[in-house]
Amino acid sequence: MDTSKELLFFFSALGVFNGIILGVYFFFFTRKKYLTNYFLGALLFALSIRIGKSVFVYFNPTLPKMYLQFGLTACFFIGPFLYFFLKSAVAEINIMPKSWKLILLFWAILIVSVGIIYPYEYYPLLWNQIFIWIIYFQWIAHIIFSGFTIREILAKIVNRKHKTTPAEMWFGMLFFGNFLLFFFYFLAIMRAPAATYISGAIVFSIMFYLIISVLLYRKKTDDLFLLNGSKNSGKKIDSTEAEIFTQKLESVMNEKTLYKNPNLTLQDLSKEINISSHQLSQFLNNNLGKNFTSFVNEYRIKEACEIMISNDKLTLESIGYDVGFNSKSTFFAAFKKHTGTTPSNYQNQALQA
Repeated sequence: MDTSKELLFFFSALGVFNGIILGVYFFFFTRKKYLTNYFLGALLFALSIRIGKSVFVYFNPTLPKMYLQFGLTACFFIGPFLYFFLKSAVAEINIMPKSWKLILLFWAILIVSVGIIYPYEYYPLLWNQIFIWIIYFQWIAHIIFSGFTIREILAKIVNRKHKTTPAEMWFGMLFFGNFLLFFFYFLAIMRAPAATYISGAIVFSIMFYLIISVLLYRKKTDDLFLLNGSKNSGKKIDSTEAEIFTQKLESVMNEKTLYKNPNLTLQDLSKEINISSHQLSQFLNNNLGKNFTSFVNEYRIKEACEIMISNDKLTLESIGYDVGFNSKSTFFAAFKKHTGTTPSNYQNQALQA
């Protein structure tokens, strides 16, 4: 291997290795645990495995076929992780909805089952002529969904008529980086002139070091994961409009009991009262001093307290599910945060009174 190839291998492999390290950081070591952190970490893991396969197979084509299958399997998850990463930020989702878990479980079971039944080593033509197209179609479909999810941000970045926030540039950069990665890999499988799999690795390394430069340059990085919160920047909605929002929210929350939906999102609620998700987020954060999750949980905890007082035959876990929580641990943590005591202590004190 000559010097130029050695440098190319070093640069590409270093991006893969550091991508895994950064994925671990977002999973376990960020100060604030947003759902977006976890999906970004998962996205970096999937990308690093996919890029790592390309790098090592490019410089050593004699590697076992299992490496090709492993890389394509990781590729299958890049699109979903990108979409859920952006969706959780835009909709301010901090607890993974059950539907998302089922989707990821479905894809995992499907790709692993296919890999076991039709291993790449024995069915290379099937993988190269059919499976790879399914994987890339699924990947570009999720990129399109992701672009639609952050369409307002992309429009601001492209038009430049409005000033973008650091969070908007951050999410836009990650989206465009993933799109370029797909583009170069697609050109490679189409055997376009001068297009090779190693070009995807180079794009990933560049994208990775841009991420690193942003993290190192900024003294505060938590705001990069608060897409809507960064837009609001403390500006309150005027009192007349705020009163209208309050009345609408109380109406839909009390009459339609929307809080009982465990998958309720900021976007869902904003559509119910006919305002944008950004306006609703601004109102909740700056006028009411609480985020979307806390606002919804207040309604859930209030009804849970009423049920505990009126019916001592229901289990605490079932009460939590009835009022909209999707797990026992989430219910108990939210209840103690809002009331200062545990559900069991509250129920015992209420029954003794």
